[in-house]
Amino acid sequence: MILGSGSDVGKSIMVAGLCRLFFQEGVRVAPFKAQNMALNSYITPQGGEMGRAQVVQAQAAGLSPHVDMNPILLKPSSDVGSQVIVHGKVYGNFAAQDYYRHKPKLLRKVMASYRRLAQTYELIVLEGAGSAVELNLKKNDLVNFNMAKKAGAAVILVADIDRGGVFAATIGSFKLLTPRERQLLSGFIINKFRGDPGLFAEGLKIIEGRTRRPVLGVVPYVPDLVLPEEDSVPLGRKKSGKAAAAARGLTVGVVRLPHIANYTDFDPLEHEPGVSLRYLDHRHPWPELDLLILPGTKNTISDLLFLKQTGLFPQIQAYARGGGLLVGICGGYQLLGLEVRDPLGVEGAPRTESGLGLLPVVTTMAGVKTTTQVLARGAGVGADQGPLEAYEIHMGLSEPRGPGAPAFEIVSRNRQAVQVADGWVSPDRQIWGTYLHGLFDNDGFRQAFLQKLRQRRRGAPQGSSPWSFRAFQEAQLDRLADLLRRHLDLGRLWALIQNQK
Repeated sequence: MILGSGSDVGKSIMVAGLCRLFFQEGVRVAPFKAQNMALNSYITPQGGEMGRAQVVQAQAAGLSPHVDMNPILLKPSSDVGSQVIVHGKVYGNFAAQDYYRHKPKLLRKVMASYRRLAQTYELIVLEGAGSAVELNLKKNDLVNFNMAKKAGAAVILVADIDRGGVFAATIGSFKLLTPRERQLLSGFIINKFRGDPGLFAEGLKIIEGRTRRPVLGVVPYVPDLVLPEEDSVPLGRKKSGKAAAAARGLTVGVVRLPHIANYTDFDPLEHEPGVSLRYLDHRHPWPELDLLILPGTKNTISDLLFLKQTGLFPQIQAYARGGGLLVGICGGYQLLGLEVRDPLGVEGAPRTESGLGLLPVVTTMAGVKTTTQVLARGAGVGADQGPLEAYEIHMGLSEPRGPGAPAFEIVSRNRQAVQVADGWVSPDRQIWGTYLHGLFDNDGFRQAFLQKLRQRRRGAPQGSSPWSFRAFQEAQLDRLADLLRRHLDLGRLWALIQNQK
């Protein structure tokens, strides 16, 4: 089990790298995270919703993602409450104290998932959440040491040396553990080390001397190693994209909403050669854009109010009315419409809020969540490259009330043939919205769409040779496995595994 000294220290990426490493060694390995809090999620082939990090870890292990790998997903909908997803389906909306009362029932569901995986695979690599030593949260812990105890897992604690305080993070965490937790702790991994690791030799001796636990590796900081993120914490570190690309290529802006969800939709654009992707807000001037995207959101009305309070509302309207190309994905599609209605109080108190008015659609929040994998065609947006693989995650229904046309035609939902219109396109095709996530993962669609952007702007290069996002992801996972193979003590890792059997 990989636990962390804090949030965002590298637990998810470490699990992904270990899954790929063991997969390459011929081990039938699977990832597992009992409870995940994230707004970046995915829909499995069975129509279940799970955290994006475990999807990447499943890919690393050569597996199709399954909700047993992440039996509980918490999607924050406010500062004090979350939508709770259990085994891929909505379980309810709860404040923390209310959620804790469901722990006995949820623990049974977690353990049922773990046992199914343990019966199917040779090795499970478990992931914790946040800090492993949050003393005020231990009583209700489902995901850190309590899970390690139930699984009988050897625990490795990851600490991020790049943020400083690595001795407090390692030795301090050790000192806060109970005697039973110390028995489970088998060692440390120091992550994101810059410079000559020989300069930290004395530091390793201090950690090992004070804890009587080995440091199993010092993993270097690799800034150009990129994998999909599970939540919005890393958004603050994202720069303005490939700045040099703006001068010779395309510039794409994504509005950074407070409840932004599934921004992994735009990873393919962020890494596409000749494209500069920038996350924009009200605090800084916007660059000249070839495309503006309104992303998904877990709370559409709250983020609509944010646009109005910050002045982004008229700024987006002015951009569109000045001829700018504007795309809304899921919640972003809802924001583009005439109204967002919430008569059932799905996102809070029942209310109605006027939208940007850039597409003639009215959205009504529904009590039932749509979670499907789909195949679709994109004739409405002028980039139809055959069936597109995508997925839906939304609790609203949007009804067209004016001129335009559907953006996409869904031809399959969860492997069942259908014929359903999705989204809406303005008559001039300058503005469109859709409920489909993962569109830009489709190489043919993405390249055709970007080529149309280049044609709109004179002087823009006409693109490079075709670039495969899937191949790029696989190469990143292989790089990660190679990095861990070179910098972790694999002999000790194998010994830990053998001792747990």
